[in-house]
Amino acid sequence: MDPPPQDNFLASMYQLWILSALDNIGQLKPLGRAMVEFPLDPVLSKMLVTSVDMGCSDEVMTIVSMLSVPAIFFRPKGREEISDQAREKFQVAESDHLTYLNVYTQWKINKYSSNWCTEHFVHVKSLRKVREVRSQLKLIMDSQKMSVLSCGNEWDIIRKCICAGYFHQAARLKGVGEYVQMRTGMPCFLHPSSSLYGMGYTPDYVVYHELLMTTREYMICVTSVEGEWLAELGPMFYAIKHSGGSHAENRVLDKQSLKQIEDEMETAGEEYKRVKQLKHLDANINKYFQNLILDRLLQAAFVHQ
Repeated sequence: MDPPPQDNFLASMYQLWILSALDNIGQLKPLGRAMVEFPLDPVLSKMLVTSVDMGCSDEVMTIVSMLSVPAIFFRPKGREEISDQAREKFQVAESDHLTYLNVYTQWKINKYSSNWCTEHFVHVKSLRKVREVRSQLKLIMDSQKMSVLSCGNEWDIIRKCICAGYFHQAARLKGVGEYVQMRTGMPCFLHPSSSLYGMGYTPDYVVYHELLMTTREYMICVTSVEGEWLAELGPMFYAIKHSGGSHAENRVLDKQSLKQIEDEMETAGEEYKRVKQLKHLDANINKYFQNLILDRLLQAAFVHQ
């Protein structure tokens, strides 16, 4: 089996560093150790672990489970308009993630009914899989002594938690219906299936689950977020502009951050040297005892002769 390409390995480590799972020298942080316990994409694991501290783990666990299965809705041929109208009943104007949460909540209220799914053009097999995934995540959270908390109708908390996982996949409104990816400047658009599309509500900032490339770059599963959240949760990419001496202050902060990284690298280098010396010492001790045993065996053989 061949090792993965170095570029892929470095890209993965960079993503984990962005998500605060790794520190500046590539060591697992407490958040990263908690994320490892979940068989999920790192972004979804970060969302779920963060939700415990934010008090919305019950809702985020459902959203993560919904994102872990294929399509939830279906559009039968000849009934596209009716199915779209049924889908609109679940839509939350601020978030596709919250729309998924709404679908699962309504299914639960209707006692996990298969007939209810058929009436609302929802794949019952997908929702059953969601329920199964959610149960597995609940068992893991219980085993890790993570609290399952509900925030009720405080959906802004859930949106901020979603932002904590997807802040590196953020876009800013540029024109009518057009966004630009904040890190790359690439144009991207709301997908027609999004809850935010055609609702008369175009937020200034959004985060998305993934991009779909057709004739355009479409954002799939979008949630509106606040610019302040992006600056708070992704300070390595975003900052809020202030009037006055902000430039000088930013330079001071950059120097402090660089100094911290240098100190961590120096500490890591010293630790590496110490471990290397211990290994060298262990090797010398092992070699000494091996020679001693060999010498005793030779003496014993000589005596027998």
